[in-house]
Amino acid sequence: MHIPTSEEIRARRMMLGLTQTDLARKAGISQSMIARIESGSVDPRVSTLSRIVAVLSQKEVPLYRAKDVMHTPVYTVGSMDPVSRAVEIMEKNDISQVPVVDRGVPVGCISESAIVSALEEGAMHGSGSRPVRDFMEPGFPTVPLEADVRDVVHLLRENHAVLVVDGGRVAGVITKHDLIPLFS
Repeated sequence: MHIPTSEEIRARRMMLGLTQTDLARKAGISQSMIARIESGSVDPRVSTLSRIVAVLSQKEVPLYRAKDVMHTPVYTVGSMDPVSRAVEIMEKNDISQVPVVDRGVPVGCISESAIVSALEEGAMHGSGSRPVRDFMEPGFPTVPLEADVRDVVHLLRENHAVLVVDGGRVAGVITKHDLIPLFS
């Protein structure tokens, strides 16, 4: 049996979107006890820890899944495509980054920021025919179609976009802009 650390309890609680008060109410203990457990200042009894773990282990049915908020089509370029192709896609579709996909598998991305940085450094002068791989950045994280949107929100804190995959192939993309309608 895995005994979660205070950091794991806090991280799981936050991932589920629960406050300390919510967790305490559901587990039948005080909020101050949750605070002390999460800070590591107290070692809970096994019965208390069991109640906390039971609450944190409950599988909630997500309100929205990745497939509900993703958009298609996903415009992509290959790593060997010329940078000019990526620029053309960005301009035509009014997007700021394009996933780089080789043989259906995401391998990176190219963004306006990477292109502007290359322009600043003089690396783009007359080199629109250079391959995307020369300017490629790390790829976007991927999630399955059924992923909970709360997990996607967490990933979007650190990334420009999240790719939605189905059977290892890119099926859609989610950006921060795609989540705005969820607030209405």
